[in-house]
Amino acid sequence: MNTAELLVRCLENEGVEYIFGVPGEENLQILQALKHSSIQFITTRHEQGAAFMADVYGRLTGKAGVCLSTLGPGATNLMTGVADATLDRAPLVAITGQVGTDQMHIESHQYLDLVAMFSPVTKWNTQIVRPSNTPEIIRKAFKIAQSEKPGAVHIDLPENIAAMPAVGAPLQPDTREKTYASFQSLDRAAAAIANAKNPLILAGNGVLRSQASEALTALATQLNIPVVNTFMGKGAIPYTHPLALWTFGLQQRDYISCGFDSADLIIAIGYDLVEYSPKRWNPDGTMPIVHIGQISAEIDSSYIPLAEVVGDISDSLWELLKRVNRQDKPEPRALDLRQEIVADYEQYATDSEFPIKPQKLIYDLRQVLGPDDIVISDVGAHKMWMARHYHSEQPNTCIISNGFAAMGIAIPGAIAAKLVAPNRKVVAVSGDGGFMMNCQELETALRIGTPFVTIIFNDGGYGLIEWKQRNQYGEPAFIKFGNPDFVKFAESMGLKGYRLESTLDFIPMLKDALNQSVPAVIDCPIDYRENLLFTQKAGDLSCPI
Repeated sequence: MNTAELLVRCLENEGVEYIFGVPGEENLQILQALKHSSIQFITTRHEQGAAFMADVYGRLTGKAGVCLSTLGPGATNLMTGVADATLDRAPLVAITGQVGTDQMHIESHQYLDLVAMFSPVTKWNTQIVRPSNTPEIIRKAFKIAQSEKPGAVHIDLPENIAAMPAVGAPLQPDTREKTYASFQSLDRAAAAIANAKNPLILAGNGVLRSQASEALTALATQLNIPVVNTFMGKGAIPYTHPLALWTFGLQQRDYISCGFDSADLIIAIGYDLVEYSPKRWNPDGTMPIVHIGQISAEIDSSYIPLAEVVGDISDSLWELLKRVNRQDKPEPRALDLRQEIVADYEQYATDSEFPIKPQKLIYDLRQVLGPDDIVISDVGAHKMWMARHYHSEQPNTCIISNGFAAMGIAIPGAIAAKLVAPNRKVVAVSGDGGFMMNCQELETALRIGTPFVTIIFNDGGYGLIEWKQRNQYGEPAFIKFGNPDFVKFAESMGLKGYRLESTLDFIPMLKDALNQSVPAVIDCPIDYRENLLFTQKAGDLSCPI
């Protein structure tokens, strides 16, 4: 047995199902070992796509996704997806090939110090230099990647070490025992919540990671406290719940901003500052905050909790329910907002103007998909509309990258989602800019049999940047580009292609696309005049409470 074979045995021991990657000379030993493994190696068309697949796999399952590249340019191509996993709190293990240790002291072809390079974008990384250390390194990598806050780790394997004889066996994975909040912290938090007249719950991605949605919904319901979620916290409470005020985190004021204005206590549950800076909703740092999470609050002058409840989130919420008495308290004023929020959403139900408005497209998408179907949003102007208008009934059914916010994630992410949930419908929502960054992975999807639908918001440019340029300077610059014929592009790859020519055709077109046995692409001309109309509306917003 050589080091590469021992490494693969250790990966099998960790329950790895897939490795996403691109073959290279310096990872040949690993690829050979995988030929005799239960792990399925999925050959991607670009290392960035491989890293994004591992990223979304980790986010959906809570188990570290694994990606593989060769050295040099293969490794540098991985970095965007690896960084995304770290800032989006998705467990990931990246493995890179490397020149032999006998070549590192001189200038060598394609050699870079990958341990130094990956260090800033990972929780931990190392190079295997002794074959016998492999079991410890793999076990440590998975433990760190999957522990709070989850993120990426990196392992560098020189090709001469990979080929060396190795003696050893995988280490037994340890069980992650829950930690529980102290009674003193629970009592402090309970007193603050009981005394508040207008509390508001801010639910983040940590609620989903810790599977605390049921406990959160029970707490909100029994204490009659409204809930907003971050972009990455969608589904923390069902969007149909009468206390759900939907998504918060746009960089412009919205109805939910009025809820923060009226609140006298923010109960931040599973909230991570990387999701949306507290300086945007608590700029002077005077808002009282209760922090409930699996780890202590990050230091920020706008986020200084008066109580920190640190431990298993579900357990903490159930314990708070036993301690908080809010009888005879007035209804929080933020509840008055729900009617306006829902009315704003529903006004697009019968809109038939073409090109289709982003609000209408997203409204119809929600009508077609079931409560457990999965949407992966790319990054761009459409992401802002998806965040505001696509609402989730269940956790992890709308995946938005908003920690690192990397363009190009939607199509690779949809492949991972379809592997994780083959019996659920999966839709990738992308702008034309993000689509062209990793559209080559549609061939991967076709080859491995993961059919899903990609919806392209087509405006012929970088729409989010134009939106910001017009807001700041009154005119755009350097944001326009040309596109291929997306229908012919899809058909050339053996996929099904559609072009929307009437708003009323979108629902039947989407239903037909979802029934295809191959990946499908829908080209949707989009009316992004709505971007500036929303900016104007946000500027004119006056809070009714």
